[in-house]
Amino acid sequence: MDIAYRDDAKISVDAAIDLYRRSTLGERRPIDRPDIFEGMISNASLIVTAWHGERLVGISRSLTDFAYVAYLADLAVDSDYQRRGIGKQLIEETKQRLGSECMIVLLAAPMANGYYPKIGFEHNPRAWMLRGGLSPFSRSGS
Repeated sequence: MDIAYRDDAKISVDAAIDLYRRSTLGERRPIDRPDIFEGMISNASLIVTAWHGERLVGISRSLTDFAYVAYLADLAVDSDYQRRGIGKQLIEETKQRLGSECMIVLLAAPMANGYYPKIGFEHNPRAWMLRGGLSPFSRSGS
């Protein structure tokens, strides 16, 4: 199967949402909020896409300084194309576009937790999240 990897493709919000729906990542992303998806796409530092002909089959979306760290925010591969090395190659393509000493950090989706050690990632139990919405620092009634 001939898959092309690109970092210059302009993908629409609708195309991105469609891909996320066709992958398991759609369950954990705001696919019902095109306004948020627009920000996710337009504000990413680096997006690498995978194409089978004209069909978008994968995406790697990162936030990075290109020198020290890249947060791999999303790695999504169309369910019909999984287990063909596309996710691994998307990570490799991302890595090639970063500085030689730049590390990649990610939060694994529950179903993908066993995947990352197989391709060289080390587990780090010290990740923390502060969800959006009301700030834990604000006082009620203020």
